[in-house]
Amino acid sequence: MTESKSDPRVLRTRKLIMDSFIELSGKKEFKDITIKDITTEAMINRATFYYHFEDIHNLLEKVLSEVLLVNLNYEFYQNDELNEEVFVSIFEAVTNFQKSLSSRCHRGYEDTIARIIREQLEIIFYKMLLKQHKAEKDEALKLTAVLLSWGIYGVSVEWRRNSHKTPPEEFIKLAIPYIRTGIDRM
Repeated sequence: MTESKSDPRVLRTRKLIMDSFIELSGKKEFKDITIKDITTEAMINRATFYYHFEDIHNLLEKVLSEVLLVNLNYEFYQNDELNEEVFVSIFEAVTNFQKSLSSRCHRGYEDTIARIIREQLEIIFYKMLLKQHKAEKDEALKLTAVLLSWGIYGVSVEWRRNSHKTPPEEFIKLAIPYIRTGIDRM
């Protein structure tokens, strides 16, 4: 009998694998973690791992995406409009996510982390823009979501480079008037 991927036992096993990976990532660098390490930590067999994930890189992406979504509190943004509070909350979530990864994921995985952050932000921004601007052209909203996601990610990188001298909420507030009203209207 085949189990559905929404079956509670399957979901628990998936969470167990992800938690084991997170636990191991606190002890070892990603490049040193093996499937065997994960299966031993989770007390599962190799086939069970491959039922849930294609490989260790797929696991890394899923873990990072889910951790980021928890940080972003996606449920909160499903009903909100894009306002200053939302931009600040999203930016704080992204900077907190990056700080939490700094001790776990090392420089070799920055591209993966950056891509995941931008993809998740793009989805959130697109859904929010779609709710606010139903009459607008879909392509324009998608492009705006891409622009916002790359922009927020870029500002978070700039914030990290400044060694966290300014709290994230103050740092992003400098740009919010330009984001919300446009450059020509200032």
